[in-house]
Amino acid sequence: MDNSLPPADELVLVDRELARLDARRSQLLARRAWLLRALYAPASSTAPGPFPSAPGARPTGPGPRPPVADSTPRSAQNVLLTLGGTLLTIAAIAFTLVSWGSMGIGGRSVVLFAVTSAALAAPVALLRRSLVSTAESVAALGLVLMVLDAYALHRVALPETDGLGYTAVAAAVLAGAWTAYGSGLSRLRIPLPVAVAAGQLPLPLGVLAAGGGPTAFAWAALVTAVADGAVILWTRPAAVRITAAVGATALGGWALLTGGWLSLTSPWSGAPLLLAAAAPTLYVARRLPALAVAASSVAGLAAVAAAGGLLRPAVPTDWTVPVYVLCGLALASVGRPSRAGDGAGEATGRRLPGGMRLGLAGAGAGVAALGVVWALPPVAVGLLGPMARTTEVWSGEHPVRALTSYPGTAVLVLAVAAGVLAAVPRLWARCGALALVWALLTALPVSPGLPYAATLALQLLTTAAALACAVRPGPLTRGLRRPEPAVGPGTPKPEPAAAPAAPSASGAPWGAWAPSRPRPEAPAAEPGTVLGWLAFAGGLVSAPSAVALALDVRGATFTALGALLVLLVGVAVLGAGARRVVAACAAVLTATGLVVAVAAARGFEDHWTALALLLVPAATAAVGAKARPVALPVEITGAVVALPAFALAASRPAFLALALALAGVIAAATAVRPERRRFASWTAAVLFVLATWVRLAVWEVATPEAYTLPVTVPALVVGFLRRRRDREASSWTAYGPGLAATLAPSLVAAWTDPEWPRPLALGVAALVVTLLGARFRLQALLVLGGSALALDGLHELAPYVVQAVGALPRWLPPALAGLLLLAVGATYEQRLRDARRLRDRVARMR
Repeated sequence: MDNSLPPADELVLVDRELARLDARRSQLLARRAWLLRALYAPASSTAPGPFPSAPGARPTGPGPRPPVADSTPRSAQNVLLTLGGTLLTIAAIAFTLVSWGSMGIGGRSVVLFAVTSAALAAPVALLRRSLVSTAESVAALGLVLMVLDAYALHRVALPETDGLGYTAVAAAVLAGAWTAYGSGLSRLRIPLPVAVAAGQLPLPLGVLAAGGGPTAFAWAALVTAVADGAVILWTRPAAVRITAAVGATALGGWALLTGGWLSLTSPWSGAPLLLAAAAPTLYVARRLPALAVAASSVAGLAAVAAAGGLLRPAVPTDWTVPVYVLCGLALASVGRPSRAGDGAGEATGRRLPGGMRLGLAGAGAGVAALGVVWALPPVAVGLLGPMARTTEVWSGEHPVRALTSYPGTAVLVLAVAAGVLAAVPRLWARCGALALVWALLTALPVSPGLPYAATLALQLLTTAAALACAVRPGPLTRGLRRPEPAVGPGTPKPEPAAAPAAPSASGAPWGAWAPSRPRPEAPAAEPGTVLGWLAFAGGLVSAPSAVALALDVRGATFTALGALLVLLVGVAVLGAGARRVVAACAAVLTATGLVVAVAAARGFEDHWTALALLLVPAATAAVGAKARPVALPVEITGAVVALPAFALAASRPAFLALALALAGVIAAATAVRPERRRFASWTAAVLFVLATWVRLAVWEVATPEAYTLPVTVPALVVGFLRRRRDREASSWTAYGPGLAATLAPSLVAAWTDPEWPRPLALGVAALVVTLLGARFRLQALLVLGGSALALDGLHELAPYVVQAVGALPRWLPPALAGLLLLAVGATYEQRLRDARRLRDRVARMR
């Protein structure tokens, strides 16, 4: 565009170009619409007319249009040919099986030879006329006729021949004939795959005909599978390769399963079979990268089974699994990735492609993982065995000792696996090594059967070590390497060392962690956080097991609980993040157990134990005032501990009232802190009111108003004065505690009072409170007064309702209930709006 033109001329040019573009766009859109109609015309009811702008197009008139075919000619042809070939095949089979005996030997030979020859020769002429589908159908018929010829030959000429041997020879002859026929007529797709399928039979059937056993049959299957592998590697048609792959998988899998079974029963027979199967599998893995991982994994498993089977008879029974694990680890070391400075690794990397290394390493790691699974039952016994208690606490008996019936080599498997993973400088490997070390220490007392004291000491040391690693996980990350960013054509170049490092191109969370490229903005010590949490989880899991084991002896119980309390407090003080909070809450629960143990040792009854348990929420309230990071979780845990204290004191109502009052004092002391004032003050008020009610029930007071009104009146006066000073104060804060202190006990007394004065007085008082709440828009008065009035009225009407219901016919109450439901359902939306309106009005009150 020439910018030197005057603005008016340039505007004309711009408008002209825009108009040209709009016209071109409209033309292309019209062409696109016509193409879509033409593309989907077979599925529509009418065919599209020619494109208007196409040269030579004729306008379509309103006359009739040709009908649209509901299938393509190609698909119809295939269906017809398939049906025709199937019918001819059925006819040939019927002729061979049924009508064969009605003809002489000459007639039989002439008919079979003529029909088979015609069926095999016809495709040649058909292919010259480019009738490929017809030739495929006729060729398929000819192949079936050849099978029938072989069957007829056996029935007539060779009836005494062994069936398996004859089938093996016939399959070999047919496979060769079909291979030659398919190679000569390369445009036919059926003969070569059928030849490959027939080639699966000669060797296995020949071995069975010769009386070979499972080992010979497995070798025959393996040789056939190797031949299938050669077909896969050196043939081009996809159908042939797929057929060979199916045969190789089936027969090779049978050979491998047989070799694995023989490696357990007859190692010197199974090992050669397994190694012979592994060699061609590795060759296939090297030649076909797409199958490298799977094929090399199968070969690796076969090699491990062979080596383990040969070594197993030379070792004791308890060492069988460790032998297989060592063989698997040796295989994994062969397939390990190459590293800089590692000559063996570099040589291995040059010899083996990446997929093969990955498959071999995966196979070895899988065997080792199975060995670790075998070694886990002692871990479960060491962890859960102490909790399966069958004796009394502090009985001095140790029933868990009877469960130590596992071989000591299980610990060896865990130790070897942990050492191997610890040598891998990756985070996942370090996590696995840490978990295996914890499992090793947990299973160690079970497998060798250590004494009770040593077992308890080892469990406490395991817990202590895990919690120490949770506080200081730095040594666990020493030497840890993170993967470098992938470098490729689309990967941006790394920035200089002085600039912040760019994120990993692969998206890995620590792909950019390297000493030369610091990232100040990244979270600190992410691997340490993961390992710290894993160690912390192990410590928390081991702690209950140690406590359960310590319950066998009184002194051991106090030792274990005291040690765990010190450890958890240490984590809560020295730890970081959420681990501090979890450790602090666990420390509260441990302290609770220690209090219960002291009470049990002193012979306290349940109600005295309940009072002792209140020391825990008192201590958490004191700690919460100082330890701000963990204050709220610690106080909540302490409050939860108070609930079993109330349950223990329930058998003695007087002590229950005392426990409620003491808990109220603790809550009131907590309410001194500004951040806890709102919730703690309400909790204290509720606890004090509950304590008062329980005390009144203990004293068997028949007139609770004499004790509640002296509290209610001053409380209401104080609330009134506060509302005068603070108009924003809630009515629940000002009047709720005072009203509840009288209304609730009086309501309970009214429900148990057979006389009428108390319910009448309560109803009048509740009505006055309700009216005052509605008049001055006070939510607490309205809700409390209305609730008390409704319950009191229900109490008064209940006898009459029962009497009326008893006098009515039995069908009438259900009918009335049904009518009520119909009425409510018919006006449901209106009732819902009324309920929402009432809720909003009550919510707007103070």
